[in-house]
Amino acid sequence: MSSPEYASCMQACSACAIACEVCASACLREDDVTAMATCIQLDRDCADMCHLAEVLMARESGLVDEFCRLCAIVCQACAEECLKHHHEHCQQCAQACQRCADECNSLTLA
Repeated sequence: MSSPEYASCMQACSACAIACEVCASACLREDDVTAMATCIQLDRDCADMCHLAEVLMARESGLVDEFCRLCAIVCQACAEECLKHHHEHCQQCAQACQRCADECNSLTLA
């Protein structure tokens, strides 16, 4: 079992990854998919980063701090991109990404 100090961040990473997958899939169904290309790409990148961050925390890897710093950067970029779009799935994704960025940043500052 992973350290309790990671529990909140792991939960945020998991929720963010799911929100990003949902957002990317929904973006692909929008009328103007081309306009959503950056959002889709960042959603996919963010989901992958969050999954790996969660795994590294579960392993209590020595790379957690460095990786979580990078994960926070990707989550922040994804949140900012999603906020540019008024679709509900983008707004929900932005919230999940911001929460994850905040959790990852607080973990690395501890």
